[in-house]
Amino acid sequence: MSHLAPPPHVQHFRQILLWPLRLMPTPVTPGGNASPWQVLRSLGADSPWKEEVDEYTGDSSRFHERHYNEFVSFLPYVQRFLYGEGRAREGGGKDGDSPMRVFRRHDIAAVRIVTRPGEAPITLQVIHADLYFFFDLDVVMLNIEVGADDISLAQAQEVLYRFGRAYPAGWDPEGTPLHCLHSVEWLGVDGSVLSHSDAQNREAFLSHVAEHRAPRFSAHWAFVMQPLVSDHSTEPGALRYRQIEYYRMPTMAYVSLDDPSRLTRNDYVRLGLITGAGESDATLPYAEQHLEDFERKYCYDRFWVDGGSAPNTRYMCSGYSLVVVGDARSEFFCCRDRGVLAQFRHQHFLLFLICHFQKASLLLFSDQLVEALGKLDVRNTPSVKRFKRAIRHNFERFLRFTHRYWFHEVSEQSQVRALSRMCATHLALDPLYDEVKDRIAEMNTYLDADSLRRQANTVVRLTVVTLFGLIGTITTGFLGMNLLAEAESPLMTKLTWFFIVFGLTTWLTVYTMVKSQRLSDFLDALSNDRLTLGGKFKALVQVWRPGAE
Repeated sequence: MSHLAPPPHVQHFRQILLWPLRLMPTPVTPGGNASPWQVLRSLGADSPWKEEVDEYTGDSSRFHERHYNEFVSFLPYVQRFLYGEGRAREGGGKDGDSPMRVFRRHDIAAVRIVTRPGEAPITLQVIHADLYFFFDLDVVMLNIEVGADDISLAQAQEVLYRFGRAYPAGWDPEGTPLHCLHSVEWLGVDGSVLSHSDAQNREAFLSHVAEHRAPRFSAHWAFVMQPLVSDHSTEPGALRYRQIEYYRMPTMAYVSLDDPSRLTRNDYVRLGLITGAGESDATLPYAEQHLEDFERKYCYDRFWVDGGSAPNTRYMCSGYSLVVVGDARSEFFCCRDRGVLAQFRHQHFLLFLICHFQKASLLLFSDQLVEALGKLDVRNTPSVKRFKRAIRHNFERFLRFTHRYWFHEVSEQSQVRALSRMCATHLALDPLYDEVKDRIAEMNTYLDADSLRRQANTVVRLTVVTLFGLIGTITTGFLGMNLLAEAESPLMTKLTWFFIVFGLTTWLTVYTMVKSQRLSDFLDALSNDRLTLGGKFKALVQVWRPGAE
């Protein structure tokens, strides 16, 4: 391609952001622990988030062919995860009937952004703003879908690179935030500004990290999450969240170009790896040897041909991102009901959601194990008990996660299956699952071994007490002999002797229990034929020697 040729123009652009977050425990209600979505639902008018009655349970007129195509793309066990058994809602059934709950807010209509200082603002339409909750797991995922028509390729690359940042990576010497958008404004339905970014407020971010050892989320993202608040924020809120992954949100992109054949390899690399716009077509974002396997490793080129219903369509997946690029002149590529755009927003979004939900869940289990260990004090009995309960609870939840949410194949359709495998491979889900599984298994094995050890110690102590008690029992009970014949004595005399004997017996039993470990060692020495009489006597003396081990 000639360097003088104009770059291709983006006719239609879509970006979908996913932000996995960890939910902190919710307040205790009279009926028990409330599910996060129950807490959010109970806020009513105080929350902009409303539970979404989806196309599968609402009015049948909302159920379109694209929803049917989405449903049949997945295997039955994935369908149960995504849609539940009938997707029971408030009208009946249990919350557990629907493994995934979706809440949506409608007050945000658009977002006005400035990518760099001095650049012209770009206004993107907000198609969806959703929160995804999952049964039995403290994970919530924010989903933001935005779109725009008629923008330049460089603008699309910059939006992809800068929009999904939870907070600035740093600042340049002039105080300009690095790698994130220079300005973000959420716009209401009437065009009013609902919230704006504060990435230039460097001191606020620095002081927050210094005080809390946790990042401060940018104001515009904190606004979107309300009434959910950061767990390290001073704002009140029943639902609190923490960061669980990297601060860059996983992103999907749909790029419809007027002539994709004019894209260079550099353009595809920048789109597929989300590196931002380049200074020239000849400049690669990374070294050539690092990108020599780009097409094999990151590209799905089954439809990268001149013919077919959607010619020159390329999918690029790096795990962190899933990007589809195609020809705006292709009716099938741009079709919102049956074509590539519909697939991107439905099937491909869901497989991307599944992969990142699985990763976030595994990281959550890992975090909870570390926290349980951090709170353990082996010298404090209540701390040990809390640790055991936490590990047992984690083990039980991991088993339920494995059987409810963990699967390798999501579809028999070759395209969905291939993209799902690419995403899972780049996210290293299998190694992460094996690592978390091994850690939980090790913890559980430790608890089992510790329980067996405690049981064995108890058996040893009871055996020692029984053995020494047996001596007295046989001695005093030989041939029914009574040392003190008090059967005919007055009641008070018998009660007196009863409490004296009871006290002495109790003291002897307790004392034997206290010395049971040393007495056990003495019995081991006594049964050792290789020990001399002097050695056995020495073992007996050890029972009462102060500080003896």
